[in-house]
Amino acid sequence: MNKKQLLLHFVLLVLSTSTLAQLSPMVDSIPMRDGKKLAVDIYVPSGCSQCPTILIQTPYNRLLYRWSLPLGIGLNLNNSNYNFAIVDWRGFYGSTAAFDANADRGEDGYDVVDWISNQSWSDGQVGTWGPSALGVVQFQTAREKHPNHVCAVPQVAGPQFNYEDYYYGGVLEASRLEQLDALGYGLSPLILSNQTYNFLWQFSESGSFYPADMEIPFLMIGGWYDHNVEGMLEFFNAMKQSSPLAVRDQHKLLMGPWVHGGTGAAYVGSSTQGELTFPEAEFWSDSLALDFFDYYMRGISNNWNNFPNVKYFQIGENVWNDNNVWPPTDVSTHQLYLHPNNLLLGMLPSNSSGSSGYNYDPRAPSPTIGGPTLHSTLDQGSYDQAPLVESRNDVLTFSSVALSQNVVMKGNSKVHLYVSSNLPDTDFAIRLTDVYPDNRSMLLTDGIQRMRFRNGYTASDTVGTAMTGGQIYEVEIELPTLAYTFLAGHKIRIDITSSNARRWDVNLNNGGDMYVAGDTLIAQNTVYFNSNQPSYVELQLQDFLGQVDAHATFATLALYPNPARETISIDFVLENEENISFALLDMQGKVLEELGKKRYLAGTHKVQIGLNTFANGMYFVSINTPKGRIVKKIAVIK
Repeated sequence: MNKKQLLLHFVLLVLSTSTLAQLSPMVDSIPMRDGKKLAVDIYVPSGCSQCPTILIQTPYNRLLYRWSLPLGIGLNLNNSNYNFAIVDWRGFYGSTAAFDANADRGEDGYDVVDWISNQSWSDGQVGTWGPSALGVVQFQTAREKHPNHVCAVPQVAGPQFNYEDYYYGGVLEASRLEQLDALGYGLSPLILSNQTYNFLWQFSESGSFYPADMEIPFLMIGGWYDHNVEGMLEFFNAMKQSSPLAVRDQHKLLMGPWVHGGTGAAYVGSSTQGELTFPEAEFWSDSLALDFFDYYMRGISNNWNNFPNVKYFQIGENVWNDNNVWPPTDVSTHQLYLHPNNLLLGMLPSNSSGSSGYNYDPRAPSPTIGGPTLHSTLDQGSYDQAPLVESRNDVLTFSSVALSQNVVMKGNSKVHLYVSSNLPDTDFAIRLTDVYPDNRSMLLTDGIQRMRFRNGYTASDTVGTAMTGGQIYEVEIELPTLAYTFLAGHKIRIDITSSNARRWDVNLNNGGDMYVAGDTLIAQNTVYFNSNQPSYVELQLQDFLGQVDAHATFATLALYPNPARETISIDFVLENEENISFALLDMQGKVLEELGKKRYLAGTHKVQIGLNTFANGMYFVSINTPKGRIVKKIAVIK
């Protein structure tokens, strides 16, 4: 898809009516301090004599907003309480003639704010809004500290320019770089000439990380299916720690079930995200951004001062939650171990020699099906991995048994693997999915690690890292943060393979120079899961005591009464003989009462736990089986 097609696609996305009506802004130009001018479209509602202004600075052609203004305004400009000023970046579209390779976009933003605040239609106040690159420039503008820049709403954006934004796990996110080149950024020469973490990356990271300079309130809006989620959260947390005290508590974060947008039908605030829909989150980004602007620029008493520091959408349960920080503190780390028969269980494997292997052919890589992508040819959001990924013979899948209760996850996940390969270099790619009762395997998040970078990302870290056939190596693959609830009846799954293309570069496996043509070798890759090499998934879970459901052990299982007074009864039916133990635990997981392991014959059984010595409150009943643990929460009321 060429640039003109991309722009047409964007127009179709933002159209809010079935007609081809357009807005007719005032067209002007804004002088910069070097004498060059930036093109601007100005939209002034008919009822405004002097109103606050929302500024949008874009590299994607200001003219497109003539088809529809953001924040739910569409073509109804006169219903707005704000002017809009939409400016082409220096060197782009209407501001092409102002190109200067050494220009500072933050200084340009300062000059734009200064010009707006002195116009007859302006009351002097300027707030900024916009996603992605339109968000990054807001941080750069705020850093210049114009006194009339009142507040900012960046979406799916942070200001950082980081190594791992482009080389995740040491692997080039090729599709993202290609898309950025297509949009006119021309980053490929710079990125490809700095494949390892070096002084240039150190310099760019330190120079683009400046939370202490943010002296106005920010409402940062992000999406769990966005590729910028880690950078956003890092910068938000840093602002809460180090921006000036007077403004520190005014920074807010809204995290929804949204993609990055820009290359498909889904966008921040839309209901449909990939193959899933979230009507509970539709339009929240717009309505809360307007509440934020109303509070800071119009002085509206709308209770915004009581808005939580963090409001986030818990996917699965599909509810909004509030917290003071991210990640929340009500979770703890749990490991789910890979087991034979493709199982994912909370206990360490007891077998001494378990492993599975596959052949990875770079000429036929595992395809990218959804996820936090950024390319016009790739879908964004959650998509079913079963048909085109998990059906292949170059993927290993490990799944929990069906959950008997909701499992709540909040935070970063990691996958710790013991692996080997017959070739000097290869990749290991992970997809974390939620398996629905109808066997859809819906993608949650993904990650990748290039083995030559398993010790770090500097050039010296890669010295002597060529893999030796038959030798087993440890590798840890980090997955982005997420708020997700696996519902009862669903399964937790990871897919392990060695590619995710075309999102990430395909490893040729030859151990030679990267990102150049070379021999394409088929790797024989193996993952180990036994008592000596216990590979596992590490999740941040709430109210979860270490095991996924082992409900397959029981034909039926019932705990009653709940709430209980004197006794909790556990009735169950076994189809086969099993060794089972029962325990009562407090909310911190401490064992208060335990019935030792016993072998129960096939048939019907009843177990009772006395509660006379326990105070009112919430407890857990833990049922341990060879296939895992079931944990049920109960209330004791005297």
